[in-house]
Amino acid sequence: MTTYSSLADLVSKGAGLLSKGPVALIFAEDGVEISSTVAHHAALGFRSVLGFLPPALTPPEGAGPGVHWVSYDTRAPDAVPLAVNTLIAAAPSTWFYYGYNAEYLHFPFCEDRSISEMLAFHAEERRDAMLAFVVDLYAPDLTRFPNGVDRESAEIDRSGYYTLARHDAATGLPKERQLDFFGGLRWRFEEHVPWERRRIDRISLFLAKPGVKLRPDHTFSDAEYNTYACPWHHNLTAAVASFRAAKALRTNPGSRYAIHSFHWHNSARFEWNSQQLLDLGLMEPGQWF
Repeated sequence: MTTYSSLADLVSKGAGLLSKGPVALIFAEDGVEISSTVAHHAALGFRSVLGFLPPALTPPEGAGPGVHWVSYDTRAPDAVPLAVNTLIAAAPSTWFYYGYNAEYLHFPFCEDRSISEMLAFHAEERRDAMLAFVVDLYAPDLTRFPNGVDRESAEIDRSGYYTLARHDAATGLPKERQLDFFGGLRWRFEEHVPWERRRIDRISLFLAKPGVKLRPDHTFSDAEYNTYACPWHHNLTAAVASFRAAKALRTNPGSRYAIHSFHWHNSARFEWNSQQLLDLGLMEPGQWF
């Protein structure tokens, strides 16, 4: 385990670490479930897991040899795009994943296949990025778990997801193979969520290339990175099971006192496996079998 004093320190001293992907970047916004988040991604087969921690947080014990820590103000404006774009420039040709604490990446059949195997297959299909749906997790009992987080009893919405065409601002026409996806807590409690934060699509896995930049809305400067599939057939997609929206709705004073339960008639216990996400249509296996 290595601890870097800053993002610049990581770029200066961690070139060897960054060049051997895939690398998972975990941005901790608070102290919730940091250990389980890095452990989950290490178990998926990432060669390195980099945990970005605000100065007020200390690295948890027992994270494992493949986990490294970076002191970084993750709550600063555009902190995540800044860090990701810095690492894209520092490590072209490396596959990266980025996400937050209390978020857990899943891809089709991830229980039996590693992230490296999956990305090798994806790259053979001439894909340099992968769409993921951020699927909200939440504790059903907010009296016992006031921050909305409990891995053991976590629930997921089994319906209520939808898409809208993504239009080109210049032409007004729909963009090719790009859609805006909605659903989960951001949809059910949309009155508490700004419009620009309601989408659940995120390009969570991508190949670093010179000139490609992550934008604050979780899209990339290269339009092809933002597509859900290639022109000729369906491609793999992934899902990020995330407590992030639940935490935010329970942290914000306006929503905290207005929401007494996240549970509803379309809640289902989250089974922590890829098959459930496939069955709900929240991931696409494409030609991956």
